[in-house]
Amino acid sequence: MDTTLPKPPLKVLLASPRGFCAGVDRAIQIVEKAIEKYGAPVYVRHEIVHNRFVVDHLKAIGAVFVEEVSEAPVDRPIIFSAHGVPKSVPAEARDRQMLYLDATCPLVSKVHVEAQRHFKAGKEIVLIGHKGHPEVVGTMGQLPEGAVKLIESVEDAEAFQPVNPLNTAFVTQTTLSVDDTADIVATLQRRFPGIATPHKEDICYATTNRQDAVKAIAEGCDLLLVIGSANSSNSVRLVEVGLKGGVANAYLIDKAEDLQDEWLDGVGCVGLTAGASAPELLVQGLIDRLATRFDLTVEEVAPTRETVRFKLPRVLAD
Repeated sequence: MDTTLPKPPLKVLLASPRGFCAGVDRAIQIVEKAIEKYGAPVYVRHEIVHNRFVVDHLKAIGAVFVEEVSEAPVDRPIIFSAHGVPKSVPAEARDRQMLYLDATCPLVSKVHVEAQRHFKAGKEIVLIGHKGHPEVVGTMGQLPEGAVKLIESVEDAEAFQPVNPLNTAFVTQTTLSVDDTADIVATLQRRFPGIATPHKEDICYATTNRQDAVKAIAEGCDLLLVIGSANSSNSVRLVEVGLKGGVANAYLIDKAEDLQDEWLDGVGCVGLTAGASAPELLVQGLIDRLATRFDLTVEEVAPTRETVRFKLPRVLAD
C-alpha cells in the first residue's frame, strides 16, 4: 500500500522573454572564443556580465577577472565588459600595446555615440541612470569630466539647472525601469520642451521585453521569483516591476538553492523569470527544485518574441 502523500498543486507562470539577451550572449561568446583562440588565461576587465554563475563558469575555463587594465599582463588579451568602458580604458590598453577585445553591448555603444553627437552639437547632456553602475561610468567617460550631468530621480530632474535651458539633451542607461524612466523624461520635457531626445529609445529591447513579461504575469501570481545577481540592474528592476504590478511578494535569487521554503507557504501560483544575464539552466534548476515539493503546472506567458542577434568582433568571427 502506497502511503506517500500527494504533492500539493502549484502553478508556475513562466515569463518570456527571460534570461540571456543578445548583448549578454555576445559578450560571453567573446570570452569563450578568445580563450579558444589565444589560450588561457584571458583577462576580463570587470565582470563580463553581472551574474555569478556566468563569471564562475568563465573563470573555470581560463578567464581572469580584474578591475583595471594595469592588473593584467601586457602579453595576454584583455576583454572589456558588456557594460562599456570610459574612453580612457582602451587608451590605456593601447599605451601598453595590449591586444584588447571590446564586448560592449552594441545598444550601449549606441548611447555612447548619441552622447558624443550631442556634445559636438554643444548641448548640455543629462544621463538618466544609477550612480556608480559600470554602464553609467562608461557612458560618462566618453566625454570630458563634467560634460554629462547624472540624474537618478524625478527630484533630480526637477532640480537640474542648465546654463541654457534651450540647449539640452538626454540619454539613458539601457537597463532602467521603463515606467520610472518615463516619469523622469516627462519631467525633463515639461521643464525643457525643446530637450533633444534619443533617435530611438535608449532602454534596450531586452530590458523592456522582460519588464513587459513580468507585468503580464504579476497580477496572476502570489509570489514572483527573479533569477539574477544582486548587482544586475535589469534583474533588480524586474523585482520592482513585479511589486508595482500587483504581486504580493517578489524575491531576487541567484540560484535554486537560495529559495526559502517559507516563501511558498500558502502560495498557489508562482511567477518565474530571469534577468538578462542569467542562463536558462538556472531557471530549469529552480523549476526542478519546486517540483520536489509540488505537483507543478507550468504555463509560459510570452507577450513578445525576440529574434535579435549581434555579430562577434571580426577577429573572433571565424
